[in-house]
Amino acid sequence: VQLQASGGGLVQAGGSLRLSCAASGSIFSIERMGWYRQPPGKERQLVARIRSDGTTTYADSVQGRFAIYRDNAKNTIYLEMNTLKPEDTAVYYCRAERVRYTSGSFVATGDRWGQGTQVTVSS
Repeated sequence: VQLQASGGGLVQAGGSLRLSCAASGSIFSIERMGWYRQPPGKERQLVARIRSDGTTTYADSVQGRFAIYRDNAKNTIYLEMNTLKPEDTAVYYCRAERVRYTSGSFVATGDRWGQGTQVTVSS
């Protein structure tokens, strides 16, 4: 199981970006998918998360500006980021939790991180 993230870039404050993260492999289901970010010199932190039933969770700092969507059929999530601020600058990572997938003749469960994608917001 692999996660492929895309969509980062450089944007001016007040602008918008959309991140995508697609999970691939012999996947039966994914309980939760989400986005985390790691600003320079800081720890990785939750940005937004969405469950398979559509329930969402947002960090207070992005509530009302960011929106997370999920396409269960494609095992893909999207993060719409609006009204971006310089403090949103970070490497953004996608994560899949409780992924059920085939491993040989077995069904396994695990978590996965995607590669990071840089988001830079200039003032």
